[in-house]
Amino acid sequence: MPVERTSIDGLLVVRWDTHGDERGFFRQTYQLGELEEAAGRPLVWQQGNHARSAPGVLRGFHAEPWDKLVQVVRGTAMAAIADIRPQSATFGEVASFHLGDPPGERIRLFVPDGLANAYCTYGEQDVDYLYDVTEPWRAVDKRAVRWDDPDLAVGWPVRDPIVSDADAANPTLRERFPDREWSATT
Repeated sequence: MPVERTSIDGLLVVRWDTHGDERGFFRQTYQLGELEEAAGRPLVWQQGNHARSAPGVLRGFHAEPWDKLVQVVRGTAMAAIADIRPQSATFGEVASFHLGDPPGERIRLFVPDGLANAYCTYGEQDVDYLYDVTEPWRAVDKRAVRWDDPDLAVGWPVRDPIVSDADAANPTLRERFPDREWSATT
């Protein structure tokens, strides 16, 4: 099936075959019916976004209150998706994917509301990151978490990434959820 579940509840990978020849390639990026079936609910895409980042840029972790369908269409990036839903059985878990041009994969990730996504670009070229969302952008609390949170322990592909001042100032998971009980593993 082109839509695969992951170890994090609600996070889906959309994977279609790529058909290539000397002219280039063609691939389908999603079918709404299959995505809705896997998500278990209707989805209505409200806005499409395109971000271009130079090599070595890290953005995130951001968890806006809407669903996202993300992909890298040029260049290579490592995406990390963290479950920051305090009542979730997979709270604090992270799944990582290398997206885009080889050595990445040409897949899309369905990131539901409540999961935080971040990505770090690497390689020699700029990266074009496209994502569709189920709500129009509005200024809201992103429920952001620090990109280098020790509880998430992401092994980013760049040693000293370029991070915005806003992302550098994000709280850790423990700072964001101080009332949550913490085990030795989270």
